[in-house]
Amino acid sequence: MTPNSTKKRLVTNIHNLAAEQQEELKNLYPKGFSDVMMRIDKPNGDFFYAVPYETADTCYLVKIDVKIDDSAADAAEDDYYDGDDEIKGTDEISDDAGAMGDDDDDMDD
Repeated sequence: MTPNSTKKRLVTNIHNLAAEQQEELKNLYPKGFSDVMMRIDKPNGDFFYAVPYETADTCYLVKIDVKIDDSAADAAEDDYYDGDDEIKGTDEISDDAGAMGDDDDDMDD
């Protein structure tokens, strides 16, 4: 029987790697992880982001902490809409447009 020559496969957090491995990972991706990062969906509906990293005997999926900021989009939407789903400031825009139209009529006289 021949020994199994396949590498171990592990999922770990970047903070759980040894300092040397963390440095090697940073050297492997000098421009950052965004181009190689992949989203891993778990069966319970949760997900995490990871990057591949290989050593001589192990293939890692290294979890990378990613903060997703949804509050900025929510805050921007709150600024434009009131409770009645109407865009704030539309009355002023239509009043200004009407005033500009009145000025045009005066020029034609």
